[in-house]
Amino acid sequence: MFYPSDVPVPEVLRTDEFLLRPLRATDVQLDYDAVISSRPELLRSSGGTWPREGFTLEEDLADLERHEQEHRERVAFTYTVMNLTETECLGCLYMNPLERILGHDPESGAYLSDSTAYVSFWVRSTRLADHLDRRVLSALVHWFLNEWAFSHVLFFTQKSDDRQIMLFEEMGLRLLYSMRPHQPFLAYLVELPLVRTKLE
Repeated sequence: MFYPSDVPVPEVLRTDEFLLRPLRATDVQLDYDAVISSRPELLRSSGGTWPREGFTLEEDLADLERHEQEHRERVAFTYTVMNLTETECLGCLYMNPLERILGHDPESGAYLSDSTAYVSFWVRSTRLADHLDRRVLSALVHWFLNEWAFSHVLFFTQKSDDRQIMLFEEMGLRLLYSMRPHQPFLAYLVELPLVRTKLE
């Protein structure tokens, strides 16, 4: 299990601008609109793999059903970013076990545990100009520091995503390591209380 069974999973993060809550299959229309409207940025952040050209509402529904099931089973957590009236999807947040992306990479051995999360997020492209991604990241860092029981939280981004790299560095997240060439990611560490901050 990704998250301790005896620890409640935080359900909501609310600011005066947006709401994060668990993604549900019933969000498919709003989610699909955000995905399609942001496809160029999502393709860039996914390394050109998602969403594919011709991505359908039915495919998005299947993704949402999988995310909802994983959330219930506590093996991964996916949150939608909504406006306060929940009439527009503003983005999405994904939390997964670190080993899902790294396997057993010896360079990351110090951080591989059941309570290590790797995190990625996006906001819809129409909200990049007003820097919503910066405000979402700021809220997320405080949320992880105060509400979650992970031992480590690593934000992952593509090496080519200059915007997110700049955001992470502005927020004081520390670059932990760069993945090997066949996995073009950078990992940024949120400095949680009492966690080890250097690889041995």
